[in-house]
Amino acid sequence: MPIPGSKPPRCLTPAALGKALGGHLPARGQRIGLLGGSFNPAHDGHRHISLEALRRLHLDEVWWLVSPQNPLKEQAGMAPLEARLDSARQVSRDPRLRATALETTLGTSATTDTLKALQKCFPQVNFVWLMGADNLAQIHRWQRWSQIFRTLPVAVLDRPSYSLSVLYAKAAQRFAEARIPERRAATLAGRSAPAWTFLHIRLNPLSATALRERRSEARCGAGTTGFGEGPAKKAFAPDKE
Repeated sequence: MPIPGSKPPRCLTPAALGKALGGHLPARGQRIGLLGGSFNPAHDGHRHISLEALRRLHLDEVWWLVSPQNPLKEQAGMAPLEARLDSARQVSRDPRLRATALETTLGTSATTDTLKALQKCFPQVNFVWLMGADNLAQIHRWQRWSQIFRTLPVAVLDRPSYSLSVLYAKAAQRFAEARIPERRAATLAGRSAPAWTFLHIRLNPLSATALRERRSEARCGAGTTGFGEGPAKKAFAPDKE
């Protein structure tokens, strides 16, 4: 999601925001997790960590921020935004999980700008940024990544093969003093940034990359990609989630 030269945060009318959120705005004081990514495509792994975050962090909702285009991934392997948004809505299957294209609506692209815009639009909402442990390992590559930790509380959810290396991540070391014990994770949404925690959860091995590869193999005889339309011209780029 981090893109150089992003626009400054701006706020929209309640009507525009409500439309982007599927018809209704969050109530004052709600605790909402934010899970960003390309969702190319969305899968049960996204749903799994979202439901875990709802339970462990005592959240009211989790918003899936389907990005217009992830600059860490190649355009050739990226399905159109509407196709990715549709897949996210089909996979969510829970009224507490909202798939949105809010970055497109807000006119932001860098994660930091998106989070600041949401704070500006919803000052009475307690947001938490959600990420997998795989993203913690490489978030230092994102534009102004440290501002993410200084803008919102952050919850890092375990992913296969990453739990043992999380403490060695650059971000974990930079914000070591801001880490709160996992047993107090339910207090994270009400804390001021920087504050973050690591959640050990039941692991789900699904990834969008593996899902696309399986679909591509199953449909290669038809000359189409496993997700989206048109001929398969080159391999898909790795996905964050």
